[in-house]
Amino acid sequence: MAIIEAHDIRKSYGNLEVLHDVDLSVREGEILGLIGPSGSGKSTLLRILDLIEPPSGGELSVFGIDAVEERGRWLDLRRRMGMLFQRPIVFNASVYDNVAMGLRYRRARGADIDRKVKEALEAVGLSRYVRSRATDLSGGEQQRVALSRVLVTEPEILFLDEPTANLDPGSTATIEAIVTSLNREAGMTVLISTHDLMQGQRLAHRVGVMIEGTIAQTGPSREIFHEPTDLRIARFVGVQNIIPGRVVSRREGLTVAEARGKQILSATPPPGEEVEMVIRGEDVSLHRREPGFEEAENLFPATVTAIEPTAPFVNVTVHCGCDLVALVTARRAETLGLHDGMQVWVSIQAKAVHLIPRSGAG
Repeated sequence: MAIIEAHDIRKSYGNLEVLHDVDLSVREGEILGLIGPSGSGKSTLLRILDLIEPPSGGELSVFGIDAVEERGRWLDLRRRMGMLFQRPIVFNASVYDNVAMGLRYRRARGADIDRKVKEALEAVGLSRYVRSRATDLSGGEQQRVALSRVLVTEPEILFLDEPTANLDPGSTATIEAIVTSLNREAGMTVLISTHDLMQGQRLAHRVGVMIEGTIAQTGPSREIFHEPTDLRIARFVGVQNIIPGRVVSRREGLTVAEARGKQILSATPPPGEEVEMVIRGEDVSLHRREPGFEEAENLFPATVTAIEPTAPFVNVTVHCGCDLVALVTARRAETLGLHDGMQVWVSIQAKAVHLIPRSGAG
């Protein structure tokens, strides 16, 4: 069941168009991640979905209610949602008073406030700081205080706008664990915008990629990262190999594409004659000798032309008619004894070669 439905959402500030043609459906109880470059519109979209500001056009339904037509119901709808921003907002007061603030605005009973504040602080591991001054805490602790202030109101939908962008790895892991627990145990619907590609993969059931003010692709993280629908997405999700080629035939259910005289088999049906072959570096395997034991449809000799350490991995460029980049672990690179000019064998499974239409080809 969809808890949020957005269609053709647009947002402009004067002559500046920030969002256009945004279509999005959020299912109840899911974690949906929004990833995309800075300035792609992620934060603006969250603010519109959370009813902080209206869209300039389009249709928006929240909890089955037409949020465009029913502006008078925004306060009631917003009380069923919560937003955590990138920079923690804490006040120069005790942690307890910071967390209790929203409940006091809602005129909750004192006993209920006390119980809910203590439960919320327990959920984020800050019970021992209940009387501490919030402004004296670390950045990660302050973000947890801000999260507690949101959770204490028991939102049905939680919006997270780059919630760990300024936090250390330990604090980031803590926030992620809290979010996962809320979703799994309380069934809370979560929308998180993040520039951290790995975070999007770790947390989200589905990922939406925002490019230039619109959602360019939505799907499971594996689909987004291994089967991008266009070059902009492929580049953003860090695909190391984007090779222009031409479809030349079909063979035993596979597509044969040619790049600089090298034929590469793909499991993707041909999207046109002129294509881009998209291959992630981790799907390119290197061997010291011909690997007859491995079931890979693409197998050919190559020469190592560059080695770039990017701990804990190593980017290895090889030439086999066309250039390919393989992403291998530092331990694997050491075992292979890789060096410039070394002769190696390359293997790539056909299902790892994703084909997309070449931009402008037609």
